[in-house]
Amino acid sequence: MRKLLLFSTVCACSLVASAQTFKEWQDPQVNEVNRAPMHANFFAYENIEASKTALKEKSENFMTLNGTWKFFWVENADQRPTDFFRVGYNDKGWADFQVPAVWELNGYGDPIYVNVGYAWRNQYKNNPPYVPVEKNHVGSYRKEIVVPADWKGKDIIAHFGSVTSNMYLWVNGKFVGYSEDSKLEAEFDITKYLKPGRKNLIAFQVFRWCDGTYLEDQDFFRYSGVGRDCYLYTRNKSRIDDIRITPDLDSEYKNGTLDVVLSMKGNNNVTLELLDAQDNVVSSKEVKGSGDVKTKFEIENPNKWTAETPYLYTLRASVKKGDKVTEVVPVKVGFRRVEIKNAQVLVNGQPVLFKGANRHEMDPDGGYVVSRERMLQDIQIMKKFNINAVRTCHYPDDAYWYELCDKYGIYMVAEANIESHGMGYGETTLAKVDSYRKAHLERNKRNVQRNFNHPSIIFWSLGNEAGYGPNFEAAYDWVKAEDASRPVQYERAGRDGKTDIFCPMYYRYNACEKYSADENSQKPLIQCEYAHAMGNSEGGFKEYWDLIRKYPKYQGGFIWDFVDQSCRWTGENGKMIYAYGGDFNRFDASDNNFCDNGLISPDRVPNPHMYEVGYFYQNIWTTAGDLSKGEVKVYNENFFRDLSAYRMEWELIKDGKPVRSGVVDRLEVAPQQTAAINLPIGKVCNSGEWLLNVRYIQKNRENLVPAGHVVAKNQLVVKGYEAPAIKLDNVAESNQAVVAPVVNDANVNCIEVTGETFNIQFDKKTGYMDSYMVDGTQMIKEGAQLSPNFWRAPTDNDYGAGLQNKYAVWRNPEIKLLSLKQESKDEQVVVSAEYEMKSVHAKLFLTYTINNVGAVKVTQRMAAAADVKVSDMFRFGMQLVMPSSFENISYYGRGPVENYIDRNHSTDLGIYNQTVTEQFYAYIRPQENGTKTDIRWWNMLNAEGKGLQFVAESPFSASALHYTIESLDDGVQKDQRHSNEVEPSDLTNVLIDKVQQGLACEDSWGAIPLPKYRIPYGNYEFTFVMTPIDNSVVIE
Repeated sequence: MRKLLLFSTVCACSLVASAQTFKEWQDPQVNEVNRAPMHANFFAYENIEASKTALKEKSENFMTLNGTWKFFWVENADQRPTDFFRVGYNDKGWADFQVPAVWELNGYGDPIYVNVGYAWRNQYKNNPPYVPVEKNHVGSYRKEIVVPADWKGKDIIAHFGSVTSNMYLWVNGKFVGYSEDSKLEAEFDITKYLKPGRKNLIAFQVFRWCDGTYLEDQDFFRYSGVGRDCYLYTRNKSRIDDIRITPDLDSEYKNGTLDVVLSMKGNNNVTLELLDAQDNVVSSKEVKGSGDVKTKFEIENPNKWTAETPYLYTLRASVKKGDKVTEVVPVKVGFRRVEIKNAQVLVNGQPVLFKGANRHEMDPDGGYVVSRERMLQDIQIMKKFNINAVRTCHYPDDAYWYELCDKYGIYMVAEANIESHGMGYGETTLAKVDSYRKAHLERNKRNVQRNFNHPSIIFWSLGNEAGYGPNFEAAYDWVKAEDASRPVQYERAGRDGKTDIFCPMYYRYNACEKYSADENSQKPLIQCEYAHAMGNSEGGFKEYWDLIRKYPKYQGGFIWDFVDQSCRWTGENGKMIYAYGGDFNRFDASDNNFCDNGLISPDRVPNPHMYEVGYFYQNIWTTAGDLSKGEVKVYNENFFRDLSAYRMEWELIKDGKPVRSGVVDRLEVAPQQTAAINLPIGKVCNSGEWLLNVRYIQKNRENLVPAGHVVAKNQLVVKGYEAPAIKLDNVAESNQAVVAPVVNDANVNCIEVTGETFNIQFDKKTGYMDSYMVDGTQMIKEGAQLSPNFWRAPTDNDYGAGLQNKYAVWRNPEIKLLSLKQESKDEQVVVSAEYEMKSVHAKLFLTYTINNVGAVKVTQRMAAAADVKVSDMFRFGMQLVMPSSFENISYYGRGPVENYIDRNHSTDLGIYNQTVTEQFYAYIRPQENGTKTDIRWWNMLNAEGKGLQFVAESPFSASALHYTIESLDDGVQKDQRHSNEVEPSDLTNVLIDKVQQGLACEDSWGAIPLPKYRIPYGNYEFTFVMTPIDNSVVIE
């Protein structure tokens, strides 16, 4: 049916109106036809009462265009219907389709994810401004509506919130206009085309690609269609066309001013009222005139807006005709000043820290269509995890997002919709192409014009990864001239180009420190992207924030990025997966799972590394004073608020168990100040490890942060851990002789060690322990063993650095048994195995000492050659494959979430009782996960409470999963795999490590952990004891 209809429409006689040429989509000089000028984000209500709701959808002046439209899609642009906009056109064969909605998630075309390069990069050559006709999908929309009859005599505006990549619009068969710039609204005055009170036909057509696509090469999924709300609204002929508000503070940051510019259509009388948060009138003015009318409010000591204290006033502009109010325009206002002094960004005079993240507008089900509820959820997550700043990467967001940032307090970097990364940064960059100068300027102008009034916007950003040249210099000059109240940044301008802030991306630690320590560097350093959060990552995040808190001009950055972009999809085996590039067909370009670099998953569950970010972004820090007297020092890192909204809860623990606790309900610590607080922790004895946990709790719900939420925490060492001497004695019962274990070496296949309650066997071919039976319970899965291990399933960062190849020798270091010996000594059995590891030029020695109750002391020792170069290894430890019935874990170490040597500061030491099943974290792609560090003891238990306890000579790391390393490892290169599709194995894979390499975060395409978090080739020794447990009972 679709093919027949396509043929008929292509062959139909074109009735294209003369006002458009249908060449606009390939002409960079034509970015719009008849599009209404951009204005600030506001809505004009019919009266004061309606304005108080601040819900335009409830206004008489509003009519939604969201909902079901008739829709027709073609694969190639030259197949598009050319007369579909006619009144009376037969669309009965067309599909029903929702607006807003993207095509690719609703059955029309396939999603594409590429990082750098356009969606056509592997099929067509770049040739700006021309884009391919083939595979340039086109969607045509038709809808009949009835406009309210009482709108007659008013101006009627059509608002299309976001359409990718362009749109042609017709009303009642007449051409209205054209628009590009996918991420800002296109508005058209359609008054003369409409017939209020009667049926009207709205029709529009959207191309997947147009000349503007060359400026929209952002690192995200490439969807097409309508991404935001569409509606009609009406305006009086005589009205406020635009309103612009510039707040400021005096030199002492005390008293405030508001410069107000009203752009009037017609001659108007306007009452301006400044209302506080309780709707009390603070000040008012009467103005009148036409064109631009200016006035100024001077307010004595107003409440100030910051991300910490997001106090908003409302400026209410009421247009009057005599005594009658004809329209009301409310605009939220925040008093604040942004400036740069002494190489620091100051907000209201304070050098704030930008604890930021980049956020793409992305939903796993809607793609570009992100609901208001989802936006609110994102804000709540940011507030809970202490994120105080967001960069709108790399385009303007839905207007509601800015309103939320105003309301709840998020500093914003407002970025224009420009990225031409696929054209490179050299001479071919569009930043140097004169024909694209207009588009560079226009996109920046519209960004500023639409978002000007939002106090949350601290900087303007000219775009992202689009080279540098005259087009950006012109854009910078325009923005600075238009808005002197905010700094302007652009990453590709570097240090010396036209940017007020040095905002590099993925600057390494040493580069950050070098810049920050250089007195000649006179721009603030705020990384526009850093700490690449791909997969299991964010190792070394602490090192960034050590530098930020050390150097005044280094003021933070924006993590890449906030949310994994993957869409919800059905995998090959019918399971739900989060799909990424390459999952959809074999033809389109793909950059694999490079779209999944989020602090949170697509469904907004925090990824494990988010907890580390939330910790280092926290605003309250506790350090030890004289702990013998219970003194702690509390530093308030906030710049504008004290700590009265929080209470301190403290708990003294010994060896992981609470001993004493208390509450400090009143905290009197001023911003940027430290106060000493004495806690009645009492005396501690000389035995055991004593720790003081301090948490700061939200007393009352504050906007989106619920009462009881932990806003900050620290764990202080009162008496440090002393690792036990690993001495394995026999266990003697009172008045009972010790029955020493017996060794049997007669069997050709194994060495057998037997005691009263246990039987342990060692395979003579491998030397490995392959049977461990205690009281009838087998601790080793049949066919498995306890073996040395140096490998992990590579993380995304490991693959990015090529470690799966650089470290490949450790995947199978060719372990060859040289000798296997046993002896009885001191009423115990000692089994010793010597190995050659030819691939790594090393010897390996495994020694097992077994006492009378079946406890085993294991010593793993590697002797490395002195004169060879061998790569680092992922880990040094042992792997024990247990039956899957060993489902329960109890341990004393860091938790509760997974943690690694360079990402464990947010995880407190304590006793945790968990299951093996919940250890596995489903990163988008399978990889290493579930590890815990700084472990004092680790118990693996079955449902009967039987199992093994592991204790080592020093704190160690461990994990237990129902997955093998091999099942999570893609090998030499990434495959199209998804964690949800990896089936758990019928086993419990326990890894006991002396150490495992860290994760890194400087980037995901070459960075490796700092040397202190790596395991260089060398001599290592690891000793631990496995002790059988019978009928374990947890005593809290």
